[in-house]
Amino acid sequence: MGEKPDTIILIHGFWVTPRSWENWVTHYKAKGFRVLTPAYPGFEVEVEALNADPTPIERLSVPEIISSIEKLIDGLDRQPIIMGHSAGGVFTQILLDHGYGTVGVAINSAPTEGVAVVPLSQLRATFPVLKNPANRHKAVGFTYDQWRYAFTNTFPEDEARAAYDRYHIPASGHVFWGSALANIHPGRADSSVDYRNDDRAPLLFIAGEKDHLMPPKVQRSNAKHYKSATVTEVIEFPGRSHLMPAQQGWEEIADAALAWALDHS
Repeated sequence: MGEKPDTIILIHGFWVTPRSWENWVTHYKAKGFRVLTPAYPGFEVEVEALNADPTPIERLSVPEIISSIEKLIDGLDRQPIIMGHSAGGVFTQILLDHGYGTVGVAINSAPTEGVAVVPLSQLRATFPVLKNPANRHKAVGFTYDQWRYAFTNTFPEDEARAAYDRYHIPASGHVFWGSALANIHPGRADSSVDYRNDDRAPLLFIAGEKDHLMPPKVQRSNAKHYKSATVTEVIEFPGRSHLMPAQQGWEEIADAALAWALDHS
């Protein structure tokens, strides 16, 4: 084994920005790590600016996101720990498949191509985006009630509202529709990985028991798709919603993710 990683990369999901990692950044920096929270291309501005002008969201593409993070990692002197939440969990899996990262943690991850489990709660949570085909070309936001169901269903009301005001932005209808149809249209989707890649770094899925958007059965199904000789594990935390990085008790999740990552680096 070489040197332990000294950098942690935190990749945000849809409907939020790197701001959603703010607690984890402080927490991991206090432990001596360099912590990077790359924004998707065009997302470098604040939440308020993206809500005012969602044009960068409408233009988003998965290859562009992956390329930008790979360039960031190429500039490091050693491979980092990669952690991703929601859509960021997909990007974590893709990056590991491409040979990046010493270890990966996917938190309440969206599924990679071929994971066809679609729980009813997920259908309800994503209905605001998928109900209208015209949303494929738009940036689609959640109302507070939609956000409450999909992201913060086990939060106290005041904390759910505060999280919506602080973190919520629209999501890319183009990318979301593409992932939703990944198992239908022919050819490789942007969310595809090689499930038999024996050179892939170890990967942990962290599932929130009460997550409506990406429930534990999605995490377990995604993990079971991997047929490689590398380590793939799933841990489930009780009582947790989709927005685990900002939920009460987030320290427990952050510490468990880091401990596993260091044990498997």
